[in-house]
Amino acid sequence: MVIDIDFLLNEGPRFGLQLSSQSCTFDELRAAWTIADQASFDHVWVSDHLHPVGGAPLDGPIWEAWTLVAAAAATTARVRIGTMVTANTYRHPGVLAKLAATVDHLSGGRLEFGIGTGWSEIEHRMLGIDFPAGGERVERLDEACSVLELLWTRSRAEFEGRHYRLQAAIAEPKPVQRPHPPIWIGGYRPRMLGVVARHANVWTLPAMALAGAPDLRGRLEVARQVSQRLDDRCAAIGRDPAAIRRAVHIDVDLTVVDDSIKAADGFRAAGFDELIVEVQGIDVATGAARAAEVVDRLRS
Repeated sequence: MVIDIDFLLNEGPRFGLQLSSQSCTFDELRAAWTIADQASFDHVWVSDHLHPVGGAPLDGPIWEAWTLVAAAAATTARVRIGTMVTANTYRHPGVLAKLAATVDHLSGGRLEFGIGTGWSEIEHRMLGIDFPAGGERVERLDEACSVLELLWTRSRAEFEGRHYRLQAAIAEPKPVQRPHPPIWIGGYRPRMLGVVARHANVWTLPAMALAGAPDLRGRLEVARQVSQRLDDRCAAIGRDPAAIRRAVHIDVDLTVVDDSIKAADGFRAAGFDELIVEVQGIDVATGAARAAEVVDRLRS
């Protein structure tokens, strides 16, 4: 079976569910994946960290992301799955290409491939993983995306970069999805938008880009401005901006669902057709169940 990812360009709005990979059990995660599979979510995501984040104790439990995605592939039948997002610095892109192709086959072509530069310095320092400055991490991500694309599409891959090298590299089997699973990349600064323009099938607007806006109107204006900058980057390299779908996270306050619906409507009107739902402050299974109750309202 081969799946052409051009289907993305003809899709209407899609809704995803973001799950945490920390401070939870496998049973809770399996329950959450099953809920997402049975509800009207289009995709479900786990996070990729090596220790808990967001103020949680560093010695708390957190599960490895790609093992979880493989387990989600085996647990679900319909919903698409992915990491929001894989940190490029944790794994060599050659290893990551093999992981992703394996999960794409396990899931029958349901992988959504999210990748970023990696940002948590303490995760790197405690394990002795190299943590270069931000500009170099962006450069490494750019090269890694090229390496991944080559390994997913060429029978023998050659690449000579500053950070990565391929010499007649073989990566079989190729992914089920062609030319490769949809690549999701976030960012809002100029260099990251350049990486998005060159490599992404889906661009995610990071929450930090909206943090300074005082209200929904301000957030929507920032979103439009950054989206236009991405359009300009695409035009500069001759890529059609319409080939990149736009994603944003919607925080669902279960006590004020109408606010979440208003936000979803606003971002959809601004051209964002991938909406990632997050429910904060409760365990993942309960959060998934409650999000499933409102996703139909968000969709309509």
